[in-house]
Amino acid sequence: MPPVVSPLSFFVLLFCLLAMPDIALAQDRANDDDIPWLYKNSDIPVDRSWTFGELDNGMRYAVKRNGVPPGQVSIRLRVDAGSLMETEEEQGFAHFMEHLTFRGSTHVPDGEAKRVWQRLGATFGSDSNAETTPTQTVYKLDLPNATEASLDESLKILSGMVRSPGLSVTAVNAERPVVLAELREGAGPQMKVQNATRELFFAGQRLANRAPIGTVETLSAATPRMLQLFHQRWYRPEQTVIVIAGDGDPTLFEALLNKHFSQWQGKGEPGTVPDFGDPQDISDISRVVVEPTLPRFISMVVARPWEQVDDTVVYNQQILIDLLALQMINRRLEARARAGGSYLQASVGQDDVSRSIDGTFINIVPLGDDWEAALNDVRSVIADATTRAASEADIAREIAEFDAALAIGLESYQTEAARKQADNIINAVDIRETVATPQVALDIFRAMRDLYTPQRLLESTQKLFSGVSTRALLTSPDAIDNGTTRLATALRSSVEAASDVRVAQSDIGFEALEKIGQKGAIKSSRIIERFEVEQLELTNGVRVLLFPNTAERNKIMVNARFGHGYSGLPSGHETLAWSGGMALMASGVGDLGQEDLDKITTGRRIGLGFDIDNDAFEITADTRPSDLEDQLHLIAAKLAFPRWDAAPVIRSKAAALIGYDSFSASPQAVLERDLEWLVRGKDPRWKTPDKADFSELTAESFRQFWEPILASGPIELMLFGDFDRDQAVESILKTFGALKSRKSKPLPVDAKSPEFPGPQAGPEILVHKGDKDQAAAMVAWPTGGGLEAIRESRKLEVLTSIFNDRLFEILRSQQGASYSPQVVNSWPIEFESGGYIGAQSQLTPDNIDRFYKVVEMIAKNLREKPVSTDELKRVVEPLRQLIARASSGNSFWMSQMEGASFNPQKFVALQSLLSDYTVITPEEVQALAVKYLDDKKEWKLVVLPESSRLAANDNEPVTKPLEAAASN
Repeated sequence: MPPVVSPLSFFVLLFCLLAMPDIALAQDRANDDDIPWLYKNSDIPVDRSWTFGELDNGMRYAVKRNGVPPGQVSIRLRVDAGSLMETEEEQGFAHFMEHLTFRGSTHVPDGEAKRVWQRLGATFGSDSNAETTPTQTVYKLDLPNATEASLDESLKILSGMVRSPGLSVTAVNAERPVVLAELREGAGPQMKVQNATRELFFAGQRLANRAPIGTVETLSAATPRMLQLFHQRWYRPEQTVIVIAGDGDPTLFEALLNKHFSQWQGKGEPGTVPDFGDPQDISDISRVVVEPTLPRFISMVVARPWEQVDDTVVYNQQILIDLLALQMINRRLEARARAGGSYLQASVGQDDVSRSIDGTFINIVPLGDDWEAALNDVRSVIADATTRAASEADIAREIAEFDAALAIGLESYQTEAARKQADNIINAVDIRETVATPQVALDIFRAMRDLYTPQRLLESTQKLFSGVSTRALLTSPDAIDNGTTRLATALRSSVEAASDVRVAQSDIGFEALEKIGQKGAIKSSRIIERFEVEQLELTNGVRVLLFPNTAERNKIMVNARFGHGYSGLPSGHETLAWSGGMALMASGVGDLGQEDLDKITTGRRIGLGFDIDNDAFEITADTRPSDLEDQLHLIAAKLAFPRWDAAPVIRSKAAALIGYDSFSASPQAVLERDLEWLVRGKDPRWKTPDKADFSELTAESFRQFWEPILASGPIELMLFGDFDRDQAVESILKTFGALKSRKSKPLPVDAKSPEFPGPQAGPEILVHKGDKDQAAAMVAWPTGGGLEAIRESRKLEVLTSIFNDRLFEILRSQQGASYSPQVVNSWPIEFESGGYIGAQSQLTPDNIDRFYKVVEMIAKNLREKPVSTDELKRVVEPLRQLIARASSGNSFWMSQMEGASFNPQKFVALQSLLSDYTVITPEEVQALAVKYLDDKKEWKLVVLPESSRLAANDNEPVTKPLEAAASN
């Protein structure tokens, strides 16, 4: 079963955990004659919130009412066609078909489906999208503000797309460059390693050379006839499943499915699913890939044949036992890494991959060059787990973690998004299993407590690390003498079980965390009535924003903001601000180190996250009502009694140095490293440190920088979520109210707003060390900053959305020069300057001029001509629906109100938020383009492959067809 509740942040543990059946309920299935198609050959209790059915033509469906978020309906259409179904000549056809299906069909002209859904409020890429895997193709539509009419239109379009997509010569030739651009932009060091791993791990099986993207040769040779034959074999009603979940009547969903899909009949002979093959005991069990921009890394698999199973209670009980056994090993591996072992990170996990293997996977990041020592150490930890049974204390700790995860899943199920639940059904179909409710999962877990015996877990561990073949791939930044043979020898050699890796368990609890001080009191309180938010000021100066609500059941978002963030850092020289996210939360609290904190939070929804905002430093967490007071205690203690363990700093420093060269692996990686620094006029506050900076970091310098910041004020505490107001206030007064008063420190003399770089003769040139056919380019214009002009910044979002749509239409849909061009609007409300509009894209080096010309042409057209009413609607309506859906959750309101207790003007600015984004005329859009898209102020950036030179920026006139395209 796939997971049926939201993924959790604490540990890897629970990918499969959240879909387990209930034994007692399972007994009721024996006399149930009406078993839905998803539950055939299973004794797992049916999730009766779903209605399952099958049309006469064999198409299966599942529908459900779910009002999260309000007004939205999520549709998933799955075709049982992936890259594993392709012949040698058809590699990439399933994915190519996905692209062509979205272009047009008998019901809509080429390229019009995207525009229809935009008019209905759907954002292309996030609300309407698709994906192709080795075993399936899934079309996804999240339709906002869904009505019977919009659902009817959408299902009509989807029906036409899968029944008779546009496969004309024109359409195929137009989409081919787009697919090739996607292949090109995805190429690089990571893809090189992925391909090598797949070839080794699945050697002798179909998956070894079946990447969904295909090859340049097969995609270039594809003809409409070849694609039509592929479509005819695989796009058939009996191989299709449609899932609809959302804020609507399931009977309406069923009626519309019957209306638009019941007449669909397959043509010709259906495709026969080929034999995917089984893993074999092969002699070539090792491989070394040399890639200078990637860190040293070992990936291993213990491969077993994948087998179709009946998704029963007993089967899922064993899954839980396997998960717990793996989790104990992961905890031991992490403990050894924290203590300074031969590896930086290591983990184990089990997965059934593409119905091809049942594998146990091991991943290792060695410290330094001695990868053989790291491999031996990890294998010794595993050997210990396969030879010595776990203690009852070890088992009890993991059971507590699992129980908490399942309980949290149950608590949040009522407000779980419809799109998530629709995806769960699709995933279940793909892996040939079922789904169960969180209540069922929790019941079975608690009922099987007696099955978690040391002997049962030992047997599970032994089975998990036994298989047909064990294989390993080593990625290295430099050549290794006789590496393949040495790696194979290391795998085949015997290893002594480690004797010192068991984590000592104890009954330590929150009583071990130092009390903050004397309980505080409330100085003042007021209600921000328009937003149902309460603002408190405590006697120690801490300010609090409380927003109790049930938008997300049993979930509370906590954000403790302190100090001044980036605005409080000097802009004239570099600091260690970049190091906070690496080790600040891991360095401990009071007398408790990282392992102690793990122990006191076992079975709890308690955590510590860290971030730097423009106006404050932030410690964040998601918790639940029963854990709220201890969560607040932990954050307050972190501020009052920080601990300065050196090990997390040393480990994070090593990780940074090991991974540093990956910053130059591709154009995108270079942009991630340098763009925020460059576009802010090379302000050092946003500069990614270089290797020398990382090398010079010490535990002493780390403490010297961060200790005064953790002690700084002011403090703003935000609690948004499902809590009792009075109980929350009591907990706040005991924790944050007990902190000593803090004064706001004056800003540094040289702290100023970031400045956009000035115009220059040519583009800023950066280089990457990846594929020679990859490059990236950007054009940016300065805008502004500050809260006073926030309304104009929101209207700029409309302008940039129009710009983005046109750039996408030309560079991708018409020319196939880029797969993912984009235009962004950045407006820092905490600074008076530093905002910008930026158009950027990945492309080939010889397409850089094309990109600049297209961007300049679109900007010119936006300055000179008002947009059409229809084009404006296709941008404004998705923005309106995006805001409407986002505002149904707490993260939206928390982000909008950060800092409002000290700057109440933010509350005022929020009152016009929706109208600022949605009430705008074509003339206003044009005026914004004239004001901001000034070609005299534009700044350019290009990322080229090493040893390349910038193509000449000639002044050839733009052709008339392109000018027409620029006006959409």
